Amino acid sequence: MLSGVQGVLFDKDGTLFDFSASWSAWAASLLHHLSDGDAARARAMAQVIRFDLAAQEFLPDSPVIAGTMDEPVRLLGPLLPDWSTDALKTYLFRRAAQAEMVPPIPLAPLMQDLRARNLVLGVATNDAESIARDHLRQAGILDQFAHVLGYDSGFTPKPAPDMLLGFARFAGLNARAVVMIGDSTHDLVAGRAAGMQTIAVLTGMAGAAELAPYADHVVPDIGHLTQLLA
Repeated sequence: MLSGVQGVLFDKDGTLFDFSASWSAWAASLLHHLSDGDAARARAMAQVIRFDLAAQEFLPDSPVIAGTMDEPVRLLGPLLPDWSTDALKTYLFRRAAQAEMVPPIPLAPLMQDLRARNLVLGVATNDAESIARDHLRQAGILDQFAHVLGYDSGFTPKPAPDMLLGFARFAGLNARAVVMIGDSTHDLVAGRAAGMQTIAVLTGMAGAAELAPYADHVVPDIGHLTQLLA
C-alpha cells in the first residue's frame, strides 16, 4: 500500500490517456499527410519514428513514446527538406493539440475522488505544457490539477527528476509524500530519483516486466489508484 500520500503526480500519455488508442491513428494520419502520397517517404518516416504502418501502431521501442516534441522534429526533419524546423515544429504542435485523447477509465470521477481526499494533483509530461493543457481541458479535468508541467516549462525532461521536484516545491510537499504514476521507465526512474513513491500502469507501450524494477506497484490502469490509497 501507499503511505503518507499528500500529492499525486501523473504522466499524461499512456497514463491519463491510453497511448496506443490516442496516438496510433493520429500518427498514421500525420505520416500520410507529410508524405504527400509518396509511399517510400511514408515508409522512411515510419521507420525513423518506429511506427508500424501495416499494424497502424507504434513499436514499443519508438523514441517518440516517452520523448519530447523535439524528438519527432529531429527524426522527421531530414526526410522533409521542404519544411523548416520551425514550420515542422509548429505543425506538429497544432496537430498534437487536436489529437483525440482516449482515457483508459472515466477520468472526472477519479480526479474528484482524489481531490476529496485533499490530495494535490499534478501532471508532469514530456509533451509541451500547452498541448497537455489542451488535452486535459478537452477531457474536462484541467481544473482538477494544481500544476501542469511540460518539457518546455523550464525543467529538464524526464527521466531527470527536475520536473517532479518542481511539482513538489510548487505544491509545498515533501517529495516522499508524492506518488508518481507513469507508463514508462522515464516516469519511474524520474520518480525514484526524486525520492517519490512510484506506480506503473500498463496503458502505455511498456509491459509489467520492464516497469516492475522501477515501481513500488504495477497496476493495469490509474483506476486502481484508489485501492492503493485505501
